[in-house]
Amino acid sequence: MHGSVINEIMPKAAWEMLQNEHDAYLIDVRTQEEWQFVGIPDLSSLNRETVFLSWRLYPTMRINDDFAILLEERLPDHHAHLLFICKSGARSTEAAIMMLQHGYKSCYNVTGGFEGDMDKNSHRGIINGWKAAGLPWRQS
Repeated sequence: MHGSVINEIMPKAAWEMLQNEHDAYLIDVRTQEEWQFVGIPDLSSLNRETVFLSWRLYPTMRINDDFAILLEERLPDHHAHLLFICKSGARSTEAAIMMLQHGYKSCYNVTGGFEGDMDKNSHRGIINGWKAAGLPWRQS
């Protein structure tokens, strides 16, 4: 990966990478409110934990100026595989680009995010994304 090119990874492929690569991390960049009310990826069957760090801060949705510093403190290995996830893929792409600019070599956007796109009834979690793929998740 070179420059600001982000790899897209399907949710099931992300799960497999988390299963098989000790240096792969899932970073959920949604807000505290989303984690609390919508649910979170559950990596407990892998004996892993999701990294929770908001890229944009509710309610203004301004970028978290401390995001890169805080993530570097938690995950200092710039060769680790960072898999970013948000609601549907926009914020996670922004966060992944930021971390590429901070020298991380392997950044991925989880396609469809946690909830995915809305269906014809304006419901998420059905068409695509982590939940629609049937991957483990829980509500807090």
